[in-house]
Amino acid sequence: MNKQSKEISLIEYRSAERAEKIKNVVNKRQPTLTIVLENVHDPHNVSAVIRSCDAVGILDIHFVYHSGQSFPVLAEKSSASARKWVFTHKHNSIEDCFDLLRQQGKSIFTTAMSVDSVSLYEINLTKPIALVFGNEHSGVSEKALQLADGNFLIPQVGMIQSLNISVACAVTIYEAYRQRLIAGMYSENQLKGAELERYLNLFSDNSRTYK
Repeated sequence: MNKQSKEISLIEYRSAERAEKIKNVVNKRQPTLTIVLENVHDPHNVSAVIRSCDAVGILDIHFVYHSGQSFPVLAEKSSASARKWVFTHKHNSIEDCFDLLRQQGKSIFTTAMSVDSVSLYEINLTKPIALVFGNEHSGVSEKALQLADGNFLIPQVGMIQSLNISVACAVTIYEAYRQRLIAGMYSENQLKGAELERYLNLFSDNSRTYK
């Protein structure tokens, strides 16, 4: 048996109910929708973002930590289950992260209050896109703003024009979910062929660990 056959067969070792659940989840994953967190230091925020991403079918999250910032220690109880189903990628610079995303054909939009910001609800979130959220206090870096393809904000009418990072991310990706649902992107597999089989295998692998 070759390696590919062995990997594809892993789902056959799950119960029929479990295998059906895995297939349903993987079939709705959205490889063209990605989240980037830049220097987000609160582990509760990071864990909440991961859970929200799993809920709307996001396949990958990119973490960028630079300028002396380090990846926070996540509480196992609050993040472990979701972290198994969302693939995380760590970068030491915003340039490296954006280069990879552009190689994947994604446009990149940062979140910041600025004169050139467009409303979240004006963005076509059915296209391949990466959405960047910054540090809880300083927001996204100037470098990220310079290198991004655009910038957006979430319209607000309150006295305090600010949302917690995990709330802002949840609002944003559920708008993406709404647009993609209307476009039928959850009804048709976004993963195809060998890539689909690869993720069915990964989701079926009980021994897989996460970082």
